[in-house]
Amino acid sequence: MSIMSFAKMNTNLPGEKSKSLVERRENIVPKGVSYGVPAFAESADGALIKDVDGNTFIDFVGAIGVQNVGHSHPKVKQALHEQVDQFIHTGFNVMMFESYIELAEKLASLAPGQHEKKVLLQNSGAEAVENAVKIARKYTKRQGIISFSRGYHGRTLMTMTMTSKVKPYKFEFGPFAPEVYRAPFPYMYRRPDGLTEEQYEDFVLEEFRNFFVSDVAPESIAAVVMEPVQGEGGFIVPGKRFVQGVSQLCKENGILFIADEIQTGFARTGRYFAIEHFDVVPDLLTVSKSMGAGVPISGVIGRKEIMDAADPGELGGTYSGSPLGCKAALAVLDIIEEEGLNQRGEEIGKIVMDKFKVFYDKFDCIGDIRGLGAMCAIEIVKDRKTKEPAKDLTNQIIKEANKRGLLILSAGIYSNVLRLLMPLVITDEQLAEGLTILENSIEAALVSSGSVSLV
Repeated sequence: MSIMSFAKMNTNLPGEKSKSLVERRENIVPKGVSYGVPAFAESADGALIKDVDGNTFIDFVGAIGVQNVGHSHPKVKQALHEQVDQFIHTGFNVMMFESYIELAEKLASLAPGQHEKKVLLQNSGAEAVENAVKIARKYTKRQGIISFSRGYHGRTLMTMTMTSKVKPYKFEFGPFAPEVYRAPFPYMYRRPDGLTEEQYEDFVLEEFRNFFVSDVAPESIAAVVMEPVQGEGGFIVPGKRFVQGVSQLCKENGILFIADEIQTGFARTGRYFAIEHFDVVPDLLTVSKSMGAGVPISGVIGRKEIMDAADPGELGGTYSGSPLGCKAALAVLDIIEEEGLNQRGEEIGKIVMDKFKVFYDKFDCIGDIRGLGAMCAIEIVKDRKTKEPAKDLTNQIIKEANKRGLLILSAGIYSNVLRLLMPLVITDEQLAEGLTILENSIEAALVSSGSVSLV
């Protein structure tokens, strides 16, 4: 009895049609806009993407965390069709529409904390962070913003300044926004020898306290912005001890705690918001990516008194909280609840981490496996003792996976982390096949590089 294969590769990459489109792209699109696989999409459904040459890929990227409810979900498509038939855009600051209010109410009810909340809707994750900073400064009457080492918050001037990785995000793009400071963030895998995880957390937390003495006075800081799990930074999961410690220091010093949930939100970690795992209630929370299932929309959710600090006209934008985005987001929230995607996120995470343990025992290039819910990663190294990053090998694994029909991306400050962000509607069979392709790709990359493939 043959087993159905979901990944189907009819051509080498790129196929003839994609090759032609790549050539056209090179003539018209700036080289600063990067791409992963050299292929062009024709259709997508659930956790599968078909390209213009007839190749079908299992998607472990989800448009970098955008497709938690899967590609082209019927309920999202229906919601969009219905909205297009009514109207496409009026501008909420010109002629309002009910879906903005309904979405804001639902987001406020789902966000952590029993306090009264208000919600601002925007277009992109970077816009959400920018506006959270504006609101924090307006409310506190302070200027300083603290982000963390390896953090990623966007590519606009403010968010690029807050982002840690220099290349490709910051190199030669300065000068940067003033009054932005970067604090240490725990990286368990790379902690100093001899320290337990608990001791290391305490050490980094103490460094954070000292930060207010050596780098900036707490009285000048408006907000601390933290990803509950660092995304672009390499899927770094902090301990609850650290997150709660930072939150408490913020409270003691009148500093707002902002949770950046743009990549971690909407069931990715097995909760609506990853900050829930740490029993911390943020003052402000930023959302985007999977909130709209591919339709641009983002938001800032926050305490009522903080969100009301800005006066009329000081927040908003032409397309902010568009009718299409609001309808897509409302459909997404219904799907998460009706299809139990928070539970599914936990299930996927367990399946993936169990498989990763097998990988770890088999391949000595794997230095660390980690994750929270279905936000899982493998760190690739040249040597487990030295932990030297293996960027080239990581890139080779991705290429091997692509040519076998699996979409996967790297992350991390050293670009040596394989990150998994598959749609949460992926079937068990598709997930298993994707993980098998990944296993075969690691082995093929090791063999082609001349490295020892097995432990």
